[in-house]
Amino acid sequence: MSATTIVATACRLCGAVSDIPVEIQGFIAWRTGELIQDALPDLTPAERELLISNTCDECWKQMFPDEDE
Repeated sequence: MSATTIVATACRLCGAVSDIPVEIQGFIAWRTGELIQDALPDLTPAERELLISNTCDECWKQMFPDEDE
């Protein structure tokens, strides 16, 4: 079993802080160049986006609403 840690990440738009549990090896792999979806496959797309762009899911949906809605 891989060791995990919590990465506290604040949304750059609303300031909401989320604690994202990540596998340490996967996090390091992502930060050193591996694609995040390959390095951290257990995270949701929203969690991965928060790590990448510091944008929470709610703010992302406000910026890019679903065209069907």
